Amino acid sequence: MSKIQKSDADWKAKLSPEAYRVAREHGTERAFTSPLNNEKRAGMFTCVCCGKPVFSSETKFDSGTGWPSFYQPADDTAVGTSEDRAWFMRRTEVHCADCDAHLGHVFPDGPQPTGLRYCINGVALDFKPEGKE
Repeated sequence: MSKIQKSDADWKAKLSPEAYRVAREHGTERAFTSPLNNEKRAGMFTCVCCGKPVFSSETKFDSGTGWPSFYQPADDTAVGTSEDRAWFMRRTEVHCADCDAHLGHVFPDGPQPTGLRYCINGVALDFKPEGKE
């Protein structure tokens, strides 16, 4: 499948200013500001830009970091990763596999079974409760 591509003007028309800043300009929302951080219902977290399912509520956990955290993506094709050297650090960026929206970062300090912590900006996600379309 080819990547979803839109102009900056199209993304700006679709997204809130904060979602655009985070997802399209590789920003970070302030910790503890997303209502999705406390979301406990069963369902699917999707990319705010294209709607691709990226994380299941079944893999969400409270990391105490202030951002929604997951121990694995929804499936093997949900997200991609790349090296991020911004802020004088070396981190692994997580992005939507379909539209390249910046979602957050992944760290090797999560729970089993993966040992990974996908630390994701809530503003880069939408939530679809189970049983609702």
